[in-house]
Amino acid sequence: MSGLIALLDDVAAIAKVAAASVDDVIGQAAKAGSKAAGAVIDDAAVTPKYLHGFEASRELPVVWRITKGSLRNKLVFLLLTGLALSNFAPWAISPLLMLGGAYLCFEGAEKVAHAMGLSAGHGDYPGKESVVEDPAHLEEQKAQGAIKTDFILSAEIMTIALAAIPPSSFWMEAATLAVVAVMITVAVYGAVGLIVKMDDLGLAMAKRGRLSLTRALGRLLVKGMPGFLRLLTIVGTAAMLWVGGSIIIHGLEELGFGTLGHWIHDAAVSVAHQVPAGIEAGTEWAAKAAMDGVFGLLLGLLLIPVGEKLITPLWRALPFGKKPA
Repeated sequence: MSGLIALLDDVAAIAKVAAASVDDVIGQAAKAGSKAAGAVIDDAAVTPKYLHGFEASRELPVVWRITKGSLRNKLVFLLLTGLALSNFAPWAISPLLMLGGAYLCFEGAEKVAHAMGLSAGHGDYPGKESVVEDPAHLEEQKAQGAIKTDFILSAEIMTIALAAIPPSSFWMEAATLAVVAVMITVAVYGAVGLIVKMDDLGLAMAKRGRLSLTRALGRLLVKGMPGFLRLLTIVGTAAMLWVGGSIIIHGLEELGFGTLGHWIHDAAVSVAHQVPAGIEAGTEWAAKAAMDGVFGLLLGLLLIPVGEKLITPLWRALPFGKKPA
């Protein structure tokens, strides 16, 4: 009997350790995932455009197809690459993070420039008008395009998450990155699924609602979705510029070039001193985020000619970078 009690005590102790490990993984994953907010918001803002032109019955199947592609990107390719970098080339994480930050700045600035009529955007390419609009071909083309775009954004998300994970064992890093990958993918594409079906829900409520309030709410959903998508795009763009700029500034500090980062910090503190004590911390954060975002925008504007005239044509010249025929 005493042996059985001792065994149960051992099992209970193991269960407590396992539960603590799970809590640690989930906690680290939540913290690391929050660091990638800019790329996550942009991912949710970008994906719905790939569903434009589909019949309502095909929207969710395409979202599910993109979701599976996103999970494959993160769990098969990027997770293994991230673990290899963390264990064999940790010195490469910061430069890669800065490269990803520069990409976010470029993408965000290009969207701003395109909205102001100053850039055609790299979505405009020679031969675009020749794409065949066969429904099956269009679905294949847009799904593959969304998965390719997701790969770039997922690489940035996983790199940011990897950099945010405190030093730990190989398996703890692997488990945390896997949780980040699944958590963010479910959040992003769950939100995308809700967004693309919201107008259908609104239309059904407007036509079949028994109460006038239900029908009015349905009409409001239908009319409000275009504005909501525009707002989501604006928020995503701002988040990209903020996150991209802050990544570059932090990377420069790690390389020994901390003048800009120190100046922004001091300026943010100075702004915070001008407001009541209760909102100083929030004001300092907002001021720093705004200045990081302005820096990201300026850097991105400088990178637009490089991206549009050099990198994008080179990418499309590669077999996996070409648009589907």
